Amino acid sequence: MSILKKIPKEELKAILLREYKRRFRLYKIVDEKMKKKYNMSFEEFERMGIVKEKGYSWDVENDAMEWEHAIEGIRYIQEKIKELTSE
Repeated sequence: MSILKKIPKEELKAILLREYKRRFRLYKIVDEKMKKKYNMSFEEFERMGIVKEKGYSWDVENDAMEWEHAIEGIRYIQEKIKELTSE
């Protein structure tokens, strides 16, 4: 018998919710760090073409990828939390 079948559904939901909230906090930390570093939101960063402006340096490219991942992660996690809490 699978261990998942032994765990009550509400307990699994609580575990998932805790994990989603943990990941959400990590993504928010990245977002806030980048906002502070560049003194703008990700949307402004993209619109102003900061990566190009900074000569496509590795540091700025890496920041852009990390920041975009965090923004997408925030959206995804918010959606998942909403799904879990509305069941």
